[in-house]
Amino acid sequence: MTMKLYCFGESGHSYKAALGLALTKLDWEAVFVDFFNGEGRSPEFQQINNMGEAPVLIDGDLKLTQSGVILDYISEKSGMLGMHNPDLRRDVMRWVLWDNHKLSSNAGMVRFLMNFLPKDKRPAEVIGFTQARLKSAYKVLDQALAGRDWLVGDQITAADISCCSYLYYPEPFGFDRADWPNIDKWLTRISDLPGWKHPYDMMQRAMVQ
Repeated sequence: MTMKLYCFGESGHSYKAALGLALTKLDWEAVFVDFFNGEGRSPEFQQINNMGEAPVLIDGDLKLTQSGVILDYISEKSGMLGMHNPDLRRDVMRWVLWDNHKLSSNAGMVRFLMNFLPKDKRPAEVIGFTQARLKSAYKVLDQALAGRDWLVGDQITAADISCCSYLYYPEPFGFDRADWPNIDKWLTRISDLPGWKHPYDMMQRAMVQ
């Protein structure tokens, strides 16, 4: 049975799930969520996810929300991405939780503020503060990748997929790959994998610019 991923292109959290599905070669299809026009608040979508968020993965009678949970399921179902392995699971989970708190949450917010709000509504102080926090996160990530191909183990895991997602987006939010050589090589290593696609080639965009 083909799994359905409710998602949209601008969502880095949706991209984590989509990329995990693509790299593990599971059978899935994207279902577009018109997020910026309020579909997440619609009664129909609230029946799918009462949190009003994407992504949502539906596999038969199973419905999962939150990208980390979805990656855990993808790993279990595919036997890939490390979370199925008891020797790696906690270390992979450590990076997934770190990413959601320190990296993706801040990158997603500042990217939204800088690119998807009208220019006269962009809060400069909030943007500057968040970019400073992100710089600390980039430093942690870059140092962790020194001398390593992957964050955990000897092949790509959900740790890499979770942490890389927002770093492929083209909109400016204060991240330049050239400033972080270990991250830069790691992002290239991921994008060279069979099945990798840019988020805007993998999912329909909600805001066409």
